[in-house]
Amino acid sequence: MGIEPGDEVVASHFQELRRGTVVLACLLVLDEPRYGYALLRTLGDAGLDVEANTLYPLLRRLEAQGLLESDWNTDESRPRKFYRITAPGTRVRDALEAERHRLHTALSALSRPTPPED
Repeated sequence: MGIEPGDEVVASHFQELRRGTVVLACLLVLDEPRYGYALLRTLGDAGLDVEANTLYPLLRRLEAQGLLESDWNTDESRPRKFYRITAPGTRVRDALEAERHRLHTALSALSRPTPPED
């Protein structure tokens, strides 16, 4: 289901729904250190397109909260900042993932059945 042009209400709700999803997605994939652009690609490849101007402030916020840590890798020609999840980040990730499963189950129970196609 796509957003119709000019449907700001739907777009606003999509943005609200995606905000927490992107946090969880980052925490899910940062068991392995990744730099920002690689993280953008990983999320995009999974079907979760995120803008760089959304991701980088989010990574800084999660790091300030102690959920991520980062290190600069200067071994290659281009220095890159690698992010990875911390122990507190793992606890938050696990709690968010459990809540996501609970919400999915609840919403599935509330969803209207899809009529069969002719």
